[in-house]
Amino acid sequence: MQTTIKRLGILTGGGDCPGLNAVIRAVTKTAIYRYGIEVVGIVDGFGGMIENRSHFLEDCHVSGILHRGGTILGTTNRDNPFRYAVGIENGKTKWGDVSDRAICNLEKMGIDALVVVGGDGSLNIAHELYAKGVPVVGIPKTIDNDLSATDLTFGFDTALNTATDAIDKLHTTAESHHRVMLLEVMGRNAGWIALHSGTAGGGDVILIPEIPFSYEAICQKISDRRKMGKKFSIIVVAEGASLPDGELIYQKEVPDNPHHSKLGGVADVIGNTVSEHCGVETRVTVLGHLQRGGTPTPFDRILGTRFGVKAVELAMEGTFDQMACLCNGEVQSVPLHDAVSEQKLVKADSELVRAAKSVGISFGE
Repeated sequence: MQTTIKRLGILTGGGDCPGLNAVIRAVTKTAIYRYGIEVVGIVDGFGGMIENRSHFLEDCHVSGILHRGGTILGTTNRDNPFRYAVGIENGKTKWGDVSDRAICNLEKMGIDALVVVGGDGSLNIAHELYAKGVPVVGIPKTIDNDLSATDLTFGFDTALNTATDAIDKLHTTAESHHRVMLLEVMGRNAGWIALHSGTAGGGDVILIPEIPFSYEAICQKISDRRKMGKKFSIIVVAEGASLPDGELIYQKEVPDNPHHSKLGGVADVIGNTVSEHCGVETRVTVLGHLQRGGTPTPFDRILGTRFGVKAVELAMEGTFDQMACLCNGEVQSVPLHDAVSEQKLVKADSELVRAAKSVGISFGE
């Protein structure tokens, strides 16, 4: 179905990641040069939509941004138009639905169709906006690579490179001081970064949310290595890995909005316990937001570009409520509902997990 679009809007929601600027550039250039339409960038994700903050994007605004991390539009993971902080009542945050206001602002901006770049949270909002009449197309973005409807999300490859480089560096100091080094990487519910970087970096133990572990198994692995003359070990831990009793470790808990609770610190707990049980010296490194930053890899630049082009094509065809996706090497599209219906988690019997175990990596089982 062909549609008449004269002005396309784009926003980046959720956490930042390498490759966002490649998407913005691709959407802008494709819209201008291939279709001859205007592009409006909405500032700071859905917050800009709620507060009516935007500006036009011309070629000059996206020139030279392909290699830059982050997003020139800004982003936030707190401003959900369907659950927005509208005040304080009895000492607690009062939430309200301001989606009508946000949609009205889109009309004020003269936007005929909207491209939303984000993870499962942002894309779920996009799907809800479509249900209220907004012509919307989604682009998957998350370093966690946990969207089930696409083989890969841009940002993951760069984060993987950052984590692998950190493991490479930790190897030298771990071996020199005969220590057990723990690296905590991102991964709230899915352990893709830990699994891939731990395998690529030669980790000895990988702990992820999908596979329960025990301290006895970790200590046994360390002991076995020492018997072979290997006086150091590397443990890669996803931030969402739960302790043997099922407890998750948070930097900050937000009871009335769990999605905004900040995981972190599990590697410290594991490191201290392993040190006590095994009688070894441990050190912990937390990569944190280093994984979100930096120059995107060529792979992420290319994938972001391909997704951006596809999103504009879908909009111009009038094919809405869809997300661009990578399937068997080809960029295709999938309904947004399918894209956010479930997370892509690591399967305990997957080929990569089996391969890691075959070369001696322990998952603490």
